[in-house]
Amino acid sequence: MGRCRRTLSFVAVSVSLAVCGSFAQHNSGDPQTDSSKIGPDGTAYVTRVVPVPTTVSPEAQKVLARVASDAVVPQTLEQRRTGTDKWQAGAGEASKKLYPANVAADTIAGVPVRVVTPLNIAPEKGDRVLINLHGGGFNSDSGSLTETVPIANLAGTKVIAVLYRLAPEHPYPAGLDDAIAVYREMLKTYKPSHIGIYGTSAGAILTAEVTAKLKQLNLPLPGATGIFSGMGDFSQGGDSMAIYALNGFSGHLDPPKPGAHELDSYVGSTDPKDPVLSPLYEDLSGFPPTLFVTSGRDLLLSGTTILHRAYLRAGVDAQLVVFEALPHAFWNNPALPESKEADQIMARFFDTHLGK
Repeated sequence: MGRCRRTLSFVAVSVSLAVCGSFAQHNSGDPQTDSSKIGPDGTAYVTRVVPVPTTVSPEAQKVLARVASDAVVPQTLEQRRTGTDKWQAGAGEASKKLYPANVAADTIAGVPVRVVTPLNIAPEKGDRVLINLHGGGFNSDSGSLTETVPIANLAGTKVIAVLYRLAPEHPYPAGLDDAIAVYREMLKTYKPSHIGIYGTSAGAILTAEVTAKLKQLNLPLPGATGIFSGMGDFSQGGDSMAIYALNGFSGHLDPPKPGAHELDSYVGSTDPKDPVLSPLYEDLSGFPPTLFVTSGRDLLLSGTTILHRAYLRAGVDAQLVVFEALPHAFWNNPALPESKEADQIMARFFDTHLGK
């Protein structure tokens, strides 16, 4: 496998990243040694040669070795949504071939949803339901199928994917309000201890926000939650956001700017330290058992682990699983063996904790 050259130039809290991917195997002019220099103010100038790890599956190695340019590729919001919808539809069909399930469109509490039902539901699981809050940067849907079909099948439990309102047209708390509305409706049919809430990326962030809001509203909390590559603090970016792009080492990455966040269109005019928007500043005590999942080259690795530690400090039953080397939300690729393992871990967690 190829090796990857990554040059980091930290100025205060910012970072610029050199062309990477698997270019090094094609360019004999690339440096093949590591170097580092720390400036008087703590600024770090770092070059690292990173092999494609043999600790992941051959399929994952191919994903990590894909060549991607660091060049900016302008994209309108409409183009992003069109492309994401097309990819999600294809990946969703691939997921259904691996994990047969029925998918239907519906509306709950005035909110559009997908209802994903396994082909067979055991009698003891008929009174359980999972609520999925999909990823997609709060401005598109990159998970209402890939995040739900495998879990519904493996957990043998119905999953409601909430198609919440998106930014920038509908900034916080629109998506949160939609998720709360669906949860309130589920409480009319299901015991709270038989309801699980989970999401990836934006949906993982929303999952923690929903839990915080439910506590604020004195509503019963769900039996378990899943925060799969998320964060709980919009006031500052973590270390991993300065190092990894969406696909890990490869692809374009803008240097972080102090006081700015790439999800500003979602935050809107809300105080970034609002304890519901950023649950890191909320009293997390009493939160339900929660599974955190991330990976070694995830741009939200820091955000996930920071929030996990906050849950632990509050005495919450919080588990953390970190997959080796893989990029952000890799489990949306149903072809990876690691995705199958992640889905099994997620499904088993809810199977264990719901209905107690």
